[in-house]
Amino acid sequence: MSNGKQTSATESSSQMTLGECLDECMEALDLFLNNHFNESLERLRPRVKESMYHSLIYATILEMQAMMTFQHEDITSAGNTMKTAQDVCQRFRRKSPGLGQKSGETLTEEQLHAEVCYAECQLQRAALTFLQDENMVSFIKGGMKVRNSFLIYKELHSYVQSLNSLKGPSHIQLEGGISFGIGAFNLALSLFPPRLLKILEFAGFSGDKEYGLSQLHDGAIGTNLRSMLCVLLLLCYYTFLSFILGTGEAEVSDAEELLKPFRLRYPQGAIFLFFAGRTEEIKGNIDEAVALFEEGCKAQQTWKQFHHMCYWELMWCFTYKRVWKMAYFYADLLSQESRWSKAMYIYMKAACLSMLPKEEARPFGEDEVELFRQVPTFKQKIAGKSPPTEKFAIRKARRYKASHPIRLPVPVLEMMYMWNGFTVISKRPELTDGMMQTLLEAERTLLETPENEFSVDDRCLIYLLKGLCLKNLHQVQAAEECFNKVYGCQKKIKYDHYLVPNALLELGLLYLNHGRKEEAIKLLHKAKHSYKDYSMESRTQFRIHAALTKLKADPGDGNEVTRL
Repeated sequence: MSNGKQTSATESSSQMTLGECLDECMEALDLFLNNHFNESLERLRPRVKESMYHSLIYATILEMQAMMTFQHEDITSAGNTMKTAQDVCQRFRRKSPGLGQKSGETLTEEQLHAEVCYAECQLQRAALTFLQDENMVSFIKGGMKVRNSFLIYKELHSYVQSLNSLKGPSHIQLEGGISFGIGAFNLALSLFPPRLLKILEFAGFSGDKEYGLSQLHDGAIGTNLRSMLCVLLLLCYYTFLSFILGTGEAEVSDAEELLKPFRLRYPQGAIFLFFAGRTEEIKGNIDEAVALFEEGCKAQQTWKQFHHMCYWELMWCFTYKRVWKMAYFYADLLSQESRWSKAMYIYMKAACLSMLPKEEARPFGEDEVELFRQVPTFKQKIAGKSPPTEKFAIRKARRYKASHPIRLPVPVLEMMYMWNGFTVISKRPELTDGMMQTLLEAERTLLETPENEFSVDDRCLIYLLKGLCLKNLHQVQAAEECFNKVYGCQKKIKYDHYLVPNALLELGLLYLNHGRKEEAIKLLHKAKHSYKDYSMESRTQFRIHAALTKLKADPGDGNEVTRL
């Protein structure tokens, strides 16, 4: 702004070159990474209606906030802001369709940037659509946006490649944008099972995971606006997506290498403290992870949603250590402060308390039976949307409706399985030993309990989780027997039908790890094709797809595969 004179946003923006806009957006991002979140938005806000980059980065920060809170109003606000950013980018785009290769038309530097920004808006709007729900309608809506974005990136990539002489002052920013888009597209599609790709009208396309990762790594190098986005996407992939939706073999060393320069530059940056904690957690270094998550909470007080992300991980860290009261404490904090899924948090509070001995006093005098009964009352009713894990928690809590409920045997460990927590404790035999003791105690209690309608389901859950512990302890034959017991009971299971495909998946992964490739493929295909309409099905299908991809055994149902 200039020398005390009142300058409108339009005039101010019109005086800024593309390079100056990029520089100011870089400064705003630097503020963001240094925990100055509101100052970052204030720096961007005056030009959001005039500058494509101010508009895009402003919307991107709001989208990050929405992804941390999962609050409907934040998701809606981010979506509307991203739509506005897309409209701003549209004003700078070329008027004729296509990028001018056929007509011989050459695009200006500003028009090329408008194309990449427009495509990025589409991609981020798709991510918000997926975030709202995991149902098919959301996937299809998001898929259409992804497809439009993909077509722009594809054309832009080949156009820029054909113009080797085009090296304007902001070319590095343009290349960063293309690397981010192509990398994100390939990586995302590589995670999707072929059946979903068909529904999304991507039949014939399959994301190339390695190519996507290499593009994102290229984009992460150097200092451009998208380098931070590339780094954050890679960190999310290495520490969450490949872990929860994959085979649980996160590339922790890659995540640590990416984090190094950012941890040096932003030692108190809440985002990087969080990811540093997550990498230690995956390595099984639970105490180190706890210290980093606690430091992340102390680093800033502006955006409480960063605290909620840390609370969630702290809850699991203390679960792995079987310190049930501390795990309860963080679930309680989340239930009071976070609005992502109150039903899930109340369920976890009740689940933690149910692991305590009957005679032990409960914190705040709370009673797990009453808490379980409350779970369904907190079901989210925002446009009928509800996270799949919340739906699962509500289904499990129904057992407590009865005046004399039959208790869930190990509800915390069951939910821990849904988040692939048994892979975390596999790094520490003493943690697995502890879980095994808990499961053996639960098994003894089941044997002493009269037969009831849940008996078979409860025994099969114990078999599945014992199988995972035995696998962690390298007792292969005993683990195999446990998984086969679940499969053998499939006709007797009344409610928890998810147990059978997951037992086959785990048995397939066990065989995969011990070189029994053909047997693994057979089991994984059986798990994939023979069961449907069970709890958390999409998550199981993603994991099966990841295992088959690792075995190079899923040809995509015969479609020719095309890479971007």
